[in-house]
Amino acid sequence: MPDWELRFRAPRAGLPEWAEDAPDRSLFVSNATGVFELYAWDRSTGAQRQVTDRPNGTTDGVLTPDGEWIWWFADTDGDEFGVWMRQPFHGGKDEPAVPGLAPSYPSGLALGRDGTAVIGRSVDGSAAEEGGSSVHVARPGGEPVEIYRHAESAGVGDLSHDGTLLALEHTEHGDAMHSALRVVTLDGETVAELDDTKGGTEELGLTVMGFAPAAGDPRLLVGHQRNGRWEPMLWNPLTGEETALEIDLPGDIGAGWTPDGSALLIDHSHQARDELWWYDLTRRELSRVETPPGTVSGATARPDGSVEYLWSSAARPPEIRSTTGRTVLDPPGHKAPPSVPVTDVWVDGPGGRVHALVQKPAGDGPHPCVFDIHGGPTWHDSDAFASATAAWVDHGFAVVRVNYRGSTGYGREWTDALKHRVGLIELEDIAAVREWAVESGLADPRRLVLSGGSWGGYLTLLGLGTQPDAWSLGLAAVPVADYVTAYHDEMEALKAMDRTLLGGTPEEVPERFEASSPLTYVDHVRVPVYISAGVNDPRCPIRQVENYVRRLEERGVVHEVYRYDAGHGSLVVEERIKQIRMELDFVRRHLGS
Repeated sequence: MPDWELRFRAPRAGLPEWAEDAPDRSLFVSNATGVFELYAWDRSTGAQRQVTDRPNGTTDGVLTPDGEWIWWFADTDGDEFGVWMRQPFHGGKDEPAVPGLAPSYPSGLALGRDGTAVIGRSVDGSAAEEGGSSVHVARPGGEPVEIYRHAESAGVGDLSHDGTLLALEHTEHGDAMHSALRVVTLDGETVAELDDTKGGTEELGLTVMGFAPAAGDPRLLVGHQRNGRWEPMLWNPLTGEETALEIDLPGDIGAGWTPDGSALLIDHSHQARDELWWYDLTRRELSRVETPPGTVSGATARPDGSVEYLWSSAARPPEIRSTTGRTVLDPPGHKAPPSVPVTDVWVDGPGGRVHALVQKPAGDGPHPCVFDIHGGPTWHDSDAFASATAAWVDHGFAVVRVNYRGSTGYGREWTDALKHRVGLIELEDIAAVREWAVESGLADPRRLVLSGGSWGGYLTLLGLGTQPDAWSLGLAAVPVADYVTAYHDEMEALKAMDRTLLGGTPEEVPERFEASSPLTYVDHVRVPVYISAGVNDPRCPIRQVENYVRRLEERGVVHEVYRYDAGHGSLVVEERIKQIRMELDFVRRHLGS
């Protein structure tokens, strides 16, 4: 079996989450059976068991604070629309966690120590009475009660330690990229507001990082963008007091409470890599938590003072490590073969310096080259292990990943820059890096593949139409292909995001939707195109993909389409391998080996 398949098939696990009041009880995600499912782990005995078992996998789950119950989200074949179920930690029959609450898209969940649950929901509809966002409180033995509803996006942030205060993130001001915060009682009464957008007039967001983990302490750890990046502060919603935290590190700063509330575990993300730091709240001092160079995909502070974290690099597969020096969780079976390290490249672009990550095969260039464009768009590629990227390198391709404008990790202005000229701005940055790749001798200009999934798939189709002479072939997975139809068919939360990005609905700003839609430029596409799409995808729905494919067929453009029974991607290992194999074969047939 080739290395690229072994990487996908290698058993792996996500970072275990543990119950706040029962830290020996953990929940994690693993592909041990060939499908990503939830697993329970009793650390006191070492016993592990599979919690969920569904054909298309399960990844959304959480433990109650006492560790007695596992809540997991049940959708239908990846459509992300469903209800919360629950199961006893040590096994038993699944049951609806909140009977009587209709299916929805999930929008946050908070579980209290007394058995109270706060459920965030999102459903399709253009008005609050029809759809939008809602929050429901379900007390033990009682019916769920709605305490919040609005047409714009909103979600549950966190529940205070004593269960009396609830933090919500909302976008009632109409800017889905920059949330405001509201703290309410469980009856829905407003306690305090924090809105850095000033009613939608400022592009400054806030996010909930968690209430203090101690009874009687109402402080909320909040992420803000006041200094041009994400960083934490403390906010007391009862007094209004805000406490700035002076953390002198470049890049974005994430944070979480330690179990005793005396310190913060800091996740420092800068130039596609992560570091962990300890911030003592009494002494206001930073101390480094030693981790290898690479990407920390998640970290948690344990009650014994240790830190567990999920780490990888482009060259080395994921590992779940502890600052104690031991491996926390090591799934049985063969290990994933390593890949090649990443090289950093900085290219001058029209909006500033663009950061790209390059992996290349042995030998001198120019190489056939895949520009693998990340989704999001508010995300970024990092020095992390990626089985698909490694597969291309194994087959002799250089791979370039571009953190275009819109990517996170390079400051607020870089992330927010793509508004209104959506798609076109990102492609300007990609074009600048493409020019560097060819001129530097890295890439063969006759064998340049534009590829990506989700937003990356959207940029692929848009790039093939707006830059028809730049690319030799396109691979688009779960893409936006017809922006107008996608808007009308997608889940409500994404409609709100599109209104923010483009400044309105397709009816209000038709010229912007037209300028940013791949369908507008489909007649300019003249290279082979491969498209894969999930028939249950609520984010990039299938109808708009079919509209684009129909136009390719009418023009006789060489193309292939693969439709599979899942949502926005697949959680089944063999299905993912099948898709990579089909992409490799498509490229081989049309570009040569």
